[in-house]
Amino acid sequence: MTCTDGEIRYDFPVTTIDSNAAVPLSDGAPAPHPSFHHPLASALTALQHAHIYVDIAVVVVVLALTNLIAHFTTPWANIVTVPAAAVGLLMLVRSRGLGWSELGLGRDSWRSGILYGLGAFALVATVVAIGALLPWTRPMFLNDHYATLSGALIASMLIIPLQTVIPEELAFRGVLHGALARAWGFRGVLAVGSLLFGFWHIASSLGLTAGNIGFSRILGGGLFGVLAGIVGAVIATAAAGFVFTWLRRRSGSLLAPIALHWSLNGIGALAAALVWHASS
Repeated sequence: MTCTDGEIRYDFPVTTIDSNAAVPLSDGAPAPHPSFHHPLASALTALQHAHIYVDIAVVVVVLALTNLIAHFTTPWANIVTVPAAAVGLLMLVRSRGLGWSELGLGRDSWRSGILYGLGAFALVATVVAIGALLPWTRPMFLNDHYATLSGALIASMLIIPLQTVIPEELAFRGVLHGALARAWGFRGVLAVGSLLFGFWHIASSLGLTAGNIGFSRILGGGLFGVLAGIVGAVIATAAAGFVFTWLRRRSGSLLAPIALHWSLNGIGALAAALVWHASS
């Protein structure tokens, strides 16, 4: 308190309140900061992560069962099981919140996917043509499944894209890619997705050496040849899955790995028929 010219003034200390500072409670304990994580928020985050892992587990289990049914039951199951499973998984993850862009099916990435797909097609066509022309690699194309040109055309234009390429890419580079990316990011997709894609081809590689003259000459047709064919197929398809996944990430679209996948299978089937025709 001060007195000047008969006027009494009261001097009080001026204080400012920091909106970010903790406000003391009546017992002297500071109140929680606004950025404090409430236990309920933490529980919701943990529940969200659990849902992501459950989605991944469901996708993997469905793919494993689909593979077994397709290869170890009836021929008709082999035709419809994989496409049906791919569509079912797509509907499942869409209902769980995965967007079209996460699945590689967003419209904004179509142009990029087409351009990368055309580049992949041109590259594969060049490599396959060279392999079919070189004497020491030509026997690798002598696959019994494509001994006739008409059979190779039907396989490359209908069976391979509808029964193999599109369903597999939709399941692995679409559904599984999107689910894994939410849990572990792109590195997790590269590692886990590529490895699972290699394991996916174990059943289909059981008769690899028996149905291919080139592989039979190198590996033999006995148990060693069968096991070597399986291991080689798993390694090769896991590496292919790595490339498909990179292309999917690079282009942002499922169209690019679909084009590359079909080029490897479809052009390979046509080349096999041409090699058979030239050898007969």
